[in-house]
Parts: sequence; C-alpha cells; structure tokens
Amino acid sequence: MPDEFMKISESLSTTQPFNVSDSPTLPTLQPKKNTVLISHGRPPWYSEDGHRISDAFVIGVAGGSGSGKTHVAREIIRKLGSVPTVTILSQDSFYKYLEPEEQALAHANKHDFDHPSALDLDLFSKCLADLKHCKQSNIPVYSFAQHQRLPEKKYLYGATIIIAEGIMALVDPALRDLYDLKVFVQCDSDLMLARRLRRDVKERGRDVNGILDQYLRYVKPSYDNFVRPTSKYADIIVPGSNNSVAIDLICTHIRQKFDERTNKFRPKIAIPHLHFTSLSGTSTLESVEDLDLTILPQTPQIQGILTILRDKTCPRQDFIFFSDRLSTILVEHAFQHLPYIPWTVTTPVGVDSTGKKLDAQYLCGVVIQRSGGALEKGFKRVINTVPLGSMLIQSDSKSAEPLLLQANLPLYVRLRHLAEDTYVFVLDAQIGTAAAAFMSIRVLLDHGIREDHIVFVTFLVARGGGVSILRQAFPLMKIVCAAVDETMQEGWLEGYKGEGNPEGVGRKVWLMKPGMGQIGDRYYL
Repeated sequence: MPDEFMKISESLSTTQPFNVSDSPTLPTLQPKKNTVLISHGRPPWYSEDGHRISDAFVIGVAGGSGSGKTHVAREIIRKLGSVPTVTILSQDSFYKYLEPEEQALAHANKHDFDHPSALDLDLFSKCLADLKHCKQSNIPVYSFAQHQRLPEKKYLYGATIIIAEGIMALVDPALRDLYDLKVFVQCDSDLMLARRLRRDVKERGRDVNGILDQYLRYVKPSYDNFVRPTSKYADIIVPGSNNSVAIDLICTHIRQKFDERTNKFRPKIAIPHLHFTSLSGTSTLESVEDLDLTILPQTPQIQGILTILRDKTCPRQDFIFFSDRLSTILVEHAFQHLPYIPWTVTTPVGVDSTGKKLDAQYLCGVVIQRSGGALEKGFKRVINTVPLGSMLIQSDSKSAEPLLLQANLPLYVRLRHLAEDTYVFVLDAQIGTAAAAFMSIRVLLDHGIREDHIVFVTFLVARGGGVSILRQAFPLMKIVCAAVDETMQEGWLEGYKGEGNPEGVGRKVWLMKPGMGQIGDRYYL
C-alpha cells in the first residue's frame, strides 16, 4: 500500500455519507450543528443517457450569531420528513487556519472571528458547489476549543437538499449564486446575546466576561456592518422565534421543487426495446455482439457451475461454494482489462525473464449490496491487498426506482486527485434492469473515476433488460459476465408486504429468465 495512502488515511475522517448522527464524543472536533445528514434514499439524479439532469437543491440561511439559524435548519429537516438525504453545511467549518500568534489572541478573546476575512469563503463556495453538482467534498473540521482548523476532514456526498448556514452565508456573491432559496433569520439583539451566552458557556467552555467582551468588541459591530445588510438578498425573512409558519412555507416550497426534479425511468429501461431505439437504430433486442460484453469461455466447467447455481434445489452450502468459485474465475478473467507494462525479473537461477507487470497506480473494489457480496470472496482470493467498499442500492417500494441508501467508498474514490488514476471493479450478481448498475456507475463518475477505468463484474446479464441502455450511456466501461440470459419479464416477488399489498401476495418486479432467482437471498439466508 503506498505511503501516500497511509498518510491520507490518518488525516481524513471516515465519516460515511449517509446516516451520520450527532455524537457526544465529537464536540472538540466539530460542533454538532456543523453537519447533520439524514437519508431516506437518494433517487436517480440522471437520465437514461447517464448524464446528470438535476443538481442538489441548496438553501442559504443567514442571520446574526444566536438568531436561531441552526434551529431553523434543523426544523426544516424535521418537517421535510420523507424527503431524501438532507444535509446542513455550517460556515463554522470554514474558519481559516490560525498561526500561533493569532491562536493566542483567540484564546484571549482578542481575535475577530466575526469579520468576513476570518472565513475561507472561497473554500466554502467551492465545497458547496461540488455538493450542489452531485460531487463529493471533504469538509474542513474546526475545533472551537482549540481555536484551530484540524487536520481531519469530513467526507460528504449524495445530498439531495443542502442547507448552508452561517452569519456570512449571504455576504459572498459566489455563495449567493449557488443558492436556490435564500433565507435570513431576523431576531432581537437581546435574545441573540442571551442565546450566545448560554451556548458559549455550555458548549464551548467560555467565561461570561470573555463572551461579553468579544460580543461588544466584534460580534455586534460585525452584525451591524456585514450581516444585517445582507437581509436585502433574502427571498424570505424568518423570525428568530415562533417561526413554525414560515418554516412550513419553506418546506412546502422545497417539496414542490423536489417533485419537479424527480426522474423516473426504471420501468422503461427494464424492457428497453419497447421504449428506446437500439444501438443499431431499431426497436429490436440488441445482439450479444452489439453489447460488447466480455463473456467467460463456455467451457464444460463453466456450464457445469452455472447449471448447479441455476438449480432451485441446490443446497445453500453448494450454492455458496460454487458462487465463490465462479466469482474467482470471473475476477481473474476481468484482470485482462487492466493495463500492463513489460517487466524484467531475475529468476532463482540467475536468468533474466521478461514478462508483464500491472500498471494500475490505484485499484479497489466496490460491492453492490447485498447480492454483490456473492462475488466478494472471489475478489479477495484474486487480490486481497486493495481497499474494498460498498454501495447499498435498493428499489423504492412505491415507484420501483433505485434508491442510494449508503455509499461506503474506498479512500481512492473519495479523494478526487486519486480517483482519476484509480481502477474500480464493481461487483454485482446480475445486470437485469440495470438500475443499480446505472446508479453505481454514476456515483463513481461523480467522484472523478474515469469511465474507462470501471470494470463491472457480474454472474449474469439479461440481453432483453437494461444492459443495452447502460451500454449506450457508458460505452467505455467494461462488463465481464459468466453468461447472458435472453429475457426480462414482469413478475411478482412473493411474500412482500407493503403499501397496496397488505396480504403479501407479491410485489411486482422484473425477473431475469432463466436466471438464478434472488441471488442475495440464496447466498446469505
């Protein structure tokens, strides 16, 4: 493992992009208000051609210190309820790094943190722009106890709605240009001072005299000179207390905008020949040759393994064994798509021998949970020294659209300057409708992975499913499979209970035929 990777691992927070909760053990690293992220699943933000068609919806919330900005942001999250993936990005994360002399002044309450020059507004706007445009960002971590920006960073990706809050949130024109909705929280000065006193004593360990001195010296003049004038840029003014009506109006507006941006196309890509023009310009199914798949040579061994795996009476123990065996062969076969260079070694008898050496600077794997886990052991058998991440992508019970619930990605993917030189093996059990494949590839591209550096490894591909649309959208990626099945057909997944189906008679799904059934269930249950 490269030394650079080890150094970066030590300095980058491993916070996941979904399901981040407030932790009482973190106040010295980053205040609880700085980042709040909840998720009900990220729906598609791209069209069937693979291109991004919608940005995240960004709300800027400004106001004086203690005006209630964070409360307003949290109330928006609470009242939005089922709207997917909302994050709060606080301006407090972007205080500039302090030199030792400045840090000493800060501990003596003599450093002006309330002037725009105290903030790295350029970095704030860059990080916010990345998140708005569906890219990852690594957010600075600031310690109020130490008055210093720390080496750690917090990784964020996947927000559908972003709330950027801070006293200077509306000061910078570059920031204002990123907002879809601008909010100013207006509050009485006495109430703001009382709230600031309580917060700084309780959460930041300050003494009352120091708080008052800092307030009179810096906070109040900054509010009068820089913060309050920005209210003219706001689309809506929200009172600092008793503001439930205003928050309800904001949430109604957000839901409306979110519904306008929703993209639904999985039913079309499931049986694409009924809806799309094929690569050959007709509405007929693509030939296997047109799909440009790398298929394992159909030797008697491969045919025998596939026969065992297709058999519904196959004991689970045998299913696991032969799944692991087939995945090992698949991953070995997929390595032909990596770059190699000539390399000369000296044999034990002192003779030079020229062969090949892998020329991929960074290599990692990403498992599409949970059926992709059936290929994980085979991947580790072939190469066990590289990072392995995962994505959890499941179908919404109402719309059948894919939802990105979690993205636990390797560090090579999360850091953009490494991503462009990284090759990624994506592991999933099958490509049927191709909805999960679409989303996983789009996530990798958002992180800066090159399309021609993605190798998708799978047991089965349905020729009549979404693979033809996937191929048109991402022609440079490689797909390695063990076999190609002919058709996709609508059917019912028995035993599912949900809305509109209280008896559990089944959920409508698209089935690959002949297929292997629900591979994740057969492997893990």
